[in-house]
Amino acid sequence: MNHLIAPSVLAADFGNLNRDIDMVNSSEADWFHIDIMDGVFVPNISFGFPVLDAIAKIAQKPLDVHLMIVDPDRYLEQFKNAGAASITVHYEACTHLHRTIQAIKNLGCIAGVALNPHTPVNVLDDIIEDLDLVLIMSVNPGFGAQKFIPNTYRKVRALKAMAAGRNDNLYIEIDGGVNLGNSSALINAGANVLVAGNFVFTAENPGHVISQLKLPQGHTLQA
Repeated sequence: MNHLIAPSVLAADFGNLNRDIDMVNSSEADWFHIDIMDGVFVPNISFGFPVLDAIAKIAQKPLDVHLMIVDPDRYLEQFKNAGAASITVHYEACTHLHRTIQAIKNLGCIAGVALNPHTPVNVLDDIIEDLDLVLIMSVNPGFGAQKFIPNTYRKVRALKAMAAGRNDNLYIEIDGGVNLGNSSALINAGANVLVAGNFVFTAENPGHVISQLKLPQGHTLQA
């Protein structure tokens, strides 16, 4: 599987959101990554359904919705109706994870589980066959522009080994501090979806940066 790039809209300029969405539409990116924060599960609030609806109307690529909220089951159908192609919930926020994953699949969405930096991947051993996607947080969730946690590489390798022969089509997504300095190592470890926020949207030429991240590991795009 070729790796995918999912720019994180949380890092976009909300005063020029149409411009930034159009940039991603015309780039080599594959998904829009949408972080939903409630100020309870994480110490920050991002945006809700009105903004998601607005993004969905102009986005030409799938919306990868990451729920950093408590009690996500209450809102799954509403996120589907707002345009989510994939819905990822946090392991730490779900009491009945298998039930939640099945509910997401029944809505016709890609079903994902996110793990905070302190949560080991082995907690997913009993459910790995049921998952479409696992999102490994490489920073503590809640804010952008944080420093990448190096232990992420070990977690990616462990998850890849766990899924081998049991779920070979699993999306292994990394979110937090992704840049050209670590993207190749993440892909080599087994990641196949890279979320990039500030690294893309603060760049002088965001589309060029996305193209660089999209290249196969070991290759470098010249300026």
